[in-house]
Amino acid sequence: MANSGVEFPKDFGKLEFGCLHYKRRCKIRAPCCGEVFTCRHCHNEATSSHDRHEIQRHDIERVICVVCETEQPAVQVCSSCGVNMGEYFCSICKFYDDDITKGQYHCDDCGICRVGGKDKFFHCRACGSCYSTQLLDNHSCVENSMKQQCPICCEYLFDSLKGTSIMNCGHTIHTDCFEELLEHNKYTCPICSRAAIDMSEQWRLLDLRVEATVMPEVFRNKKVWILCNDCNSTSEVVFHIIGHKCSRCGSYNTRKTAKPSLP
Repeated sequence: MANSGVEFPKDFGKLEFGCLHYKRRCKIRAPCCGEVFTCRHCHNEATSSHDRHEIQRHDIERVICVVCETEQPAVQVCSSCGVNMGEYFCSICKFYDDDITKGQYHCDDCGICRVGGKDKFFHCRACGSCYSTQLLDNHSCVENSMKQQCPICCEYLFDSLKGTSIMNCGHTIHTDCFEELLEHNKYTCPICSRAAIDMSEQWRLLDLRVEATVMPEVFRNKKVWILCNDCNSTSEVVFHIIGHKCSRCGSYNTRKTAKPSLP
């Protein structure tokens, strides 16, 4: 059907074409190798086992309409058959998607397109990424926290297709990786060791266990120095087999350390 001159309604073929990543009515010509793929993720996956290289989305210049097979500059409406090659189109990212239920929008500060609805997200300049409005003035900022690898699977977080979560410390992690951590009873950040969730109830239960567990007489007056992973303070506390409670914040997320040296 290439260059047939037949015009179609703009919504012709909507949601009928695409790949595992996106529904779209065009393919892209990779600016790096000249090959044709449905999307940049298809390209990156295809080259992952040999000659590994990735497409820079902003460098895409040519697309091929899958309805009429016309190759043309990256625009929303096919110059030959008149269909929308993507119901959502971003001329900056050269991004096409027919499934607009995702709520796609372009963030100028991120420099890329996001999903979820522009009214439901804000850009945190300190963290360097878009977060849910539920976190506005309600999260710990870590500079460029999203421009890092996930501490579990090591995938780059900033433009990952997977959902992300912000731990109490401000570090970010894939949501499914975070859930897997919790399933294995790991409640601290893999990066800084601070408690990743609210542990106040667990600390209360540990208080009860410590009170109910009587130490042998030989250990009752033994003291140790501890460093708190949550508030970063050091303190001298009574040794107990159950755990050592921070004298400053009450956390049991502590570890033994050497006695501080005098200045």
